[in-house]
Amino acid sequence: PPGQQPTPEQIQEIQRQVAAEAQKLGISVPEYIERIKAQAMQQHQAQMRAQQQAQQQQQQPQLQQRAPPKPDAIAIANFLKSQELKPRTCIFEEKRRDMFRVKRAIRALQSPAYEKARAKNPLLPEVTDRDSAVNVFKRLPLSVLALRVSKVDPTKGHEGHNHAKPKRVKGLWTVKLEHHQEAEDDMHYVWLYEGSQWKMKLYALGALILIMAVVLFPLWPLFMRQGVWYLSMGMLGLIGLFFIMAIFRLILFIITMFAVPPGLWLYPNLFEDVGFLDSFKPLWAWQETAEDKQNAKIARKKKREERKARKEAAANGKPIKSKKAAAAASAATPATDSGTSTPAPAAAPATPAPKPTGAEPAANASAVTQRSRNATVEEVEDE
Repeated sequence: PPGQQPTPEQIQEIQRQVAAEAQKLGISVPEYIERIKAQAMQQHQAQMRAQQQAQQQQQQPQLQQRAPPKPDAIAIANFLKSQELKPRTCIFEEKRRDMFRVKRAIRALQSPAYEKARAKNPLLPEVTDRDSAVNVFKRLPLSVLALRVSKVDPTKGHEGHNHAKPKRVKGLWTVKLEHHQEAEDDMHYVWLYEGSQWKMKLYALGALILIMAVVLFPLWPLFMRQGVWYLSMGMLGLIGLFFIMAIFRLILFIITMFAVPPGLWLYPNLFEDVGFLDSFKPLWAWQETAEDKQNAKIARKKKREERKARKEAAANGKPIKSKKAAAAASAATPATDSGTSTPAPAAAPATPAPKPTGAEPAANASAVTQRSRNATVEEVEDE
């Protein structure tokens, strides 16, 4: 029985059985025991993998086998995708998708634009207050048109391995699916609904026509072939100009790195993962130093702490005051020893002392013009 020590006779019987089995296989008893241990370990690992797969299937919603979305949910998704939700790009299921915050979607559902859209489309449900807007928004995850996700660190779990850590792309999140599909202001949702596909079909038809036109290039008229040649020369000139600009900005940075450190970049976002127009914004910026990055990190941390404090104050029912309002109130009503507050007297303007004729301040003679450090390359904040 379990928990009971075997008797010497039972131990001898087990040893005889093991020796017999090892003799049948033509190996020694220690080799037979190691083989049994390896088989038991493989069976245990297989059972653990099966349990993990079963847990993952239970936690994640079945995206492949789902019912078709409801018409009202599709109408809500079409309206929200037409609004400016300030989406961000993320990696979800090894694909790039758009991600947005819940508070912007709730704000769009409570806007006058939603009432105008609802007057045209009767499928859009009515929104009277915030609670009804949240209930309307929750129809998106019910129809699997948008799901709640959270940020994950792609470099986590790479410690102690020989392969290199994956490089994080600026402004690109790696997210995972959350089991509880809630709708709080600071939560993020990712779009699974791609909307109407007529644009994709139109693009595919245009690509097919373009390929056929290129194949039939020898049959083109002479003026069209000359136009294509001039166009190709112009594109080649633009590419050469781009390379010249890249080399010039590097030379400019090297010169300014020694002349006015930490150095000046022309078009700092030129090679960043941003849009075409954003690559040329801003025109110039100073090179970010370790101190600048640390200050920006501290500023973001303070901002998160202030946001958290405001949320806690709102949850406790306390009035929320900004720093400027609190400072203005304290300056307007300073406390006295008796516990009463009296208005602070206005300070009289100070009159500068007269200076001797012909005397100039020494500071103006030795003043050094300091460059502004405000124009720096901004990092993408992880809100």
